[in-house]
Amino acid sequence: MNDDNELDPVARLRAADPAAGVEPRAEFGDDVIAQATGVSAAPVEVADLTAARARRRPRWPVIAAVAASVAIVGGAGFGLGAMTGGQPELSAAPPISLPMSGAQGGPTQQEAATFDAGSRMTTAPGVSSMMMPYGLGRNSFSASGLSTAGGSAAAYAFDARGASNTETVAELAAALGVGGTPESKNGSWTVGSPDGTGPTLYVSLDGTLGFSYSNPQVNPWGCGPAAIEPAVPEQAVPEQGASEPAAPEMTIPEMPACQPPASELPSEAAAIDALRSLIAATGRDADAFEYTSQTWEGAVTRMAQAWPVVDGQRIDQAWTLDLAQAGIVSASGALAELVSIGDYDIVSEQAGFERLSDPRFGAQMTAMPFAGEGAPTDLMVEEWAAPTEPPATPAAGSTLAWPVNDVEIVGVRLGLSSQWQPDGSVLVVPAYEFTDADGGTWSVVAVADAELDFE
Repeated sequence: MNDDNELDPVARLRAADPAAGVEPRAEFGDDVIAQATGVSAAPVEVADLTAARARRRPRWPVIAAVAASVAIVGGAGFGLGAMTGGQPELSAAPPISLPMSGAQGGPTQQEAATFDAGSRMTTAPGVSSMMMPYGLGRNSFSASGLSTAGGSAAAYAFDARGASNTETVAELAAALGVGGTPESKNGSWTVGSPDGTGPTLYVSLDGTLGFSYSNPQVNPWGCGPAAIEPAVPEQAVPEQGASEPAAPEMTIPEMPACQPPASELPSEAAAIDALRSLIAATGRDADAFEYTSQTWEGAVTRMAQAWPVVDGQRIDQAWTLDLAQAGIVSASGALAELVSIGDYDIVSEQAGFERLSDPRFGAQMTAMPFAGEGAPTDLMVEEWAAPTEPPATPAAGSTLAWPVNDVEIVGVRLGLSSQWQPDGSVLVVPAYEFTDADGGTWSVVAVADAELDFE
């Protein structure tokens, strides 16, 4: 009822609905789609938000995880048990990589790019990288329909100092089966065999507290120590009156061939389980990561990656693990936790697009638009053939070749990307990723100018 004691018009409309209170059968929507399009609708899985939120919370306190952590050294079973029955469904958006300036402790510009491993490109002498669509080349960007509204977005940082202590490094070492007490020297924490003959763990004092682990004892490709000691040549005794002895002839011993023994390749689930167990053993929430796993033809080990997921997007600082049947061959990752540093003002999609042409932001392609079959032929350079004579002399008035790539932007998304600072600290800040008509992607920072230090 309203203030005049009359029925609300919306309520009266709902009461007149002849279908009020009627619930359609479960397959009704699918039947309508099939009749309209001729295509049967695939069942849609509805996410259980309550369960999803519960998975993001740590399932036990850090001290319980430390007490439960057992060395992950065998190929059949891992310290905390099998935590997943196989590779989970991937749902997070892919990571965004910003062009880097090679700040101290950070990756270089080329290392930051996420080129597909299957891509191939050959260049000929005299072909400048400025002609190519990647790097800091000559590009003419075009786009339409981009939003002009700004806003704000959350940012994060890696808390490296919070994890740089003996206890945290010892937890990781224990989970990997590395014996010894962590020592901080020469810019890193070190645990294990100083001569490299046994399992060794290094934790760098960088902005992510990046660690690397290797165990040559379970590496299928390891040769072990050389069986033959190199012979020490005898020094010739100079004859009387001779000035210097002749230089001794050095013989380089032949190294034994490295041939891995035949063994069963670890399963995808085993590699992911090992990585989940390693993450959990350090007190981290293993469910806050998204997992992938790969191998290749002829491999005797299997790789697994764990991508931190924040706000539905992977962060470009993944943990990795290489598993053999005998145990973990190598592992790496960012031991520092991500912490919130509040919201930052961001520019609009249109302003972010304009940054692609602004040299201050160094637009760089971060994913190539081709990988094997279906590659755009205009992005390929034919294999170089040896010339038979020099090029002809340019005629008077010849035009100057100045190739410019026409890049049509057709999509944009706002996400997060890590950014290394001059002091080595690492932020995870809002960034735009633009997709071009050929499927390549370009990224720029989305943070507003007022919150950027251009000095």
